[in-house]
Amino acid sequence: MVPAEGDRLADRIADNVARVRERIAAAAQTTGRPPDEVTLVAVTKTRSLDEIRAAYRAGVRHLAENRVEEAEEKLPQIELQGVTWHLVGHLQRRKARRAVGLFDRVDSVDSVRLARRLDALAEEQGRILAVLIEVNVSGEESKYGLALSDREALSAAVAEIVSLPNLDVDGLMTVAFIAQDPEEVRPVFAGLRKLRDELRGQFPQCSWRHLSMGMSDDYPVAVQEGATMVRIGRALFS
Repeated sequence: MVPAEGDRLADRIADNVARVRERIAAAAQTTGRPPDEVTLVAVTKTRSLDEIRAAYRAGVRHLAENRVEEAEEKLPQIELQGVTWHLVGHLQRRKARRAVGLFDRVDSVDSVRLARRLDALAEEQGRILAVLIEVNVSGEESKYGLALSDREALSAAVAEIVSLPNLDVDGLMTVAFIAQDPEEVRPVFAGLRKLRDELRGQFPQCSWRHLSMGMSDDYPVAVQEGATMVRIGRALFS
C-alpha cells in the first residue's frame, strides 16, 4: 500500500526532528553538556498546520513564529496541549498588545521602549511575561537588538529592562550573520555567552539561564558555545 501524503509528511518531519536532536546531542556532548539542556524551538514561519501538527507528533513542544499577523491566522486553528509559543521576530510596539495576547514568551525584545510597552500590557493582563533581550553581536546594520559594541548604552538599557516588574528576563537572543562555514559565526555565539556571564554578575536578580542562538545552518556550533535554545525551521520542515 502506498503511504498517504499526510503519512509521508509526518514521517519526513519525524525523521528531520530525530536528526536535529541527534546533532544537538552530539554537539552538547563535545563540551560535556547534557543534551536536555538545549531546547529545540521549531520555527513555523510559512509552515502549514499539517506540518506544525507533524512536528508536535514528533515530540516538539516549543514552537515559534516571526510575525504577529501569521500567528493570528494559525494559532486559533491549532490547539496543541503543552506547547510554548515563542515570538522570535522583530516586534513593532503598535503590535505589542496583539503579541502579548498570542504568545507565551517574546524572545526578541530589542529596545527599552518595546520592553516598557510589553511590561504595561503584561500588567494589564495580570501576568508575568517571559522575555529574552535581543543583542546585535555581529554589528550588522540589518540586525535588530541592543548593540554589543556600545557597552555603556547596553548596560543602561539592560538595567532598565530588568527593573520592569511584569517581565521575567531569563536570557539573551542573537541572530548571527549568514556564512558558508558555520565556524565563521562561532565568535558571535561566544560573544553572546560572554555577555551573558557579565550580566549575570551585574544583575543577579535575573536567572540568565537562556541563550537563544543558532539556526538550521549553524546550530551545532551554537550549542558548543552554550546555546540553551536553537531556532530551527528549514532543517525540520524541508
